[in-house]
Amino acid sequence: MTSPRIDLDGVVRLRRDLLASGMTDNQIDRLVRAKALKRIRYGAYVDYAAWDELTPEDRHRLLTRAVLARAHSETAVTHVSSLVERGIPLWGFSLDVVHTTRTGPERAGRQQRDWVPHRGVLEPDDLEELNGVTVSVAARSAFEVTTIAGVEAALVAVNRLLHAKAMTLEDFKEQAEVHRDWPGSLTTNLVLHLADGRLESVGEDRFSYLAHAQGLVKPEPQVEIFDEGGLMVARVDFAWPDLGVFLEFDGRIKYERYRRPGETLEEFLVREKEREELVCQLTGWTCIRIGWAALARPEQLAARIRRVMASRNKLAS
Repeated sequence: MTSPRIDLDGVVRLRRDLLASGMTDNQIDRLVRAKALKRIRYGAYVDYAAWDELTPEDRHRLLTRAVLARAHSETAVTHVSSLVERGIPLWGFSLDVVHTTRTGPERAGRQQRDWVPHRGVLEPDDLEELNGVTVSVAARSAFEVTTIAGVEAALVAVNRLLHAKAMTLEDFKEQAEVHRDWPGSLTTNLVLHLADGRLESVGEDRFSYLAHAQGLVKPEPQVEIFDEGGLMVARVDFAWPDLGVFLEFDGRIKYERYRRPGETLEEFLVREKEREELVCQLTGWTCIRIGWAALARPEQLAARIRRVMASRNKLAS
């Protein structure tokens, strides 16, 4: 799912506008030192109180608008920045740098500390208006990020777009085919092979990639569990049914999504434990629970999973 985007229209205040209102450069500098204004890039400011309340994603969106205010009129928001504008959850990308693409015969411009101006061909069908700015459409954005990122970060972005139904896998395949001669196409092809819109969170995306990179047997995502009467009572994040093992990823999103109204965290955790026990009783499987820390040690986690699988094989033999 995507996050709601707050309206940032008119929030950025350019130096030329402040001067036109009667301020001097010295006054602007004093306001910045007093934390009444926040300088977000050269010649662009925002009220400090407003900046202080923004999320990292909305700060990136504000920086994007500061870039566009001084960029050529044919500049579109693309790559990572277009996904942030959509509210797509990301991992592994810096939000301190804005990505744009400029069409037309002129050069794209010089890369700056906070701005990467790309040069490319953007057809009318590649663009749309979103939140008052021109962005690359979802499938084009998905392809774009595969050309500038590693497989894991790009896979997270593509899966989040698929899960949000912002694009289809066929849309992404079409973009990959049209741009098959672009640098980075090897990453694109691997992401296309691994992409799966059934995954529900960044944590699940990253574990899916970890399983591939570590050579684990490919797990089945979102496996439904039924009781003796055929009623679905649970759905587990990943499972290896033939091996009698399932895996649950514990992250903040799961707590937020599945906690009932008025339910405390402790009550939720007790209910989650009861759900796990029910799955084990109905299936005879063993549960592995992981969190963000485990993903930072992929070899160790993969070895742990292999040991569990090996013990299950011994029990079955």
